[in-house]
Amino acid sequence: METEYQKAVNLITSREKFHICLGLERISKALELLGNPQDNLKIIHVAGTNGKGSVCAILSKILTSAGYKTGLYTSPHILEYTERIKINQRNILKSDFADLIDKVSKVAKTNDIYLTEFELLTAVAFKYFADKEVDICILETGLGGRLDATSAIKSNVLSVITSISLDHTDRLGDTIEKIAFEKAGIIKPNEPVLVSKDNKGYATIEKVAMEKNSELISPASKVELSFEDGKNYAIFDDKKFEFGLLGLWQSENLELVIEAVKYLNKIGYEISENALKLGLKDVFWMCRMQYIPKYNLLIDGTHNPDGARVLKDSIDYYFPDKKRVWIYGALTTKDYKSVMNTLFDLNKDEIFFYDFEYKNSAKFDELNDIVKVAKPIKQKALEYLVCENKEKLIIISGSFYMIGDIFNSSSFFQNIAELVNII
Repeated sequence: METEYQKAVNLITSREKFHICLGLERISKALELLGNPQDNLKIIHVAGTNGKGSVCAILSKILTSAGYKTGLYTSPHILEYTERIKINQRNILKSDFADLIDKVSKVAKTNDIYLTEFELLTAVAFKYFADKEVDICILETGLGGRLDATSAIKSNVLSVITSISLDHTDRLGDTIEKIAFEKAGIIKPNEPVLVSKDNKGYATIEKVAMEKNSELISPASKVELSFEDGKNYAIFDDKKFEFGLLGLWQSENLELVIEAVKYLNKIGYEISENALKLGLKDVFWMCRMQYIPKYNLLIDGTHNPDGARVLKDSIDYYFPDKKRVWIYGALTTKDYKSVMNTLFDLNKDEIFFYDFEYKNSAKFDELNDIVKVAKPIKQKALEYLVCENKEKLIIISGSFYMIGDIFNSSSFFQNIAELVNII
């Protein structure tokens, strides 16, 4: 028998919903009919090409550690849609998710509003956070910023813009300046925006901030990362903190987080050093440079060239002597040629391509036309490879949809997911 949750998933993945159509008119109308729940929320809004999910996860954990009831809205999910909407790191219950999907979709249908998947989910997140009376919530944009559904909010506590590079060029523009302009669309008039001066889009963001009379804040603290005796540390402001996320790129993300915490304390929030310490130590962000020592398995959803570059640098840093085995899959809408040319050493690495069922998923022949030396791998062979592995570093990377397919299709990988708290 089909559960109410499965009915909700079937609805949001239907052909009618499952597409991208940027713009704020539809979701704004739906939110108005729902009583504009977003107007009752204190919001930190985060946009960027790379790093925005990590910034959201770290901030959420720190605020939760400081005692604040913290909502978190991110995308995409790996296993379940409920991963996208959390309070204090706990996924929305499937029953609550199904109820709200039903309520929002009925309101939209009754009023001839045709919400996309992301618009529907965003409306559900706003309603859920408002109903649960969270103290603060952190929103990650889905695509861009200016016309992203999350930008239906009228105000926020703080905008944060992470690293910007070329991605989604078909929708956001083919230059850094054009993409930065879209990301800067989250900036609200007379409200602050936080961005690193090293951001490639800084000049564009600065111009938008000036036009909106918004204070431009940049990180004052520099972060160094250190990996010692199997533990990861972040060093800043002459102090050393254990840090739960691997990846050299996290230093840039942490600089933004630290400055955000300083700003929040300045405007009346109370985030102690102990809360900061606990948040940094316990932060978890699934399938982003996530290492499982038992299997010498590394999982990272890298899908654009800049992400590939920093992943390669990080693997060289953390695992310099390990032979590498790649399990890779991509969407045809991504620049997978540049990604693979960055990640793979064709003279040393073993490369497998994993076919997965998804709209625009790249097939084996399309990928192997570039590298020529890869082999196809299916679920059972992948399970055997991981289970029997002793010395090699197995890296599952590429599309998050591929990663989700691997974990959803196998009890073996479901057990791994439970082991490392992916679910």
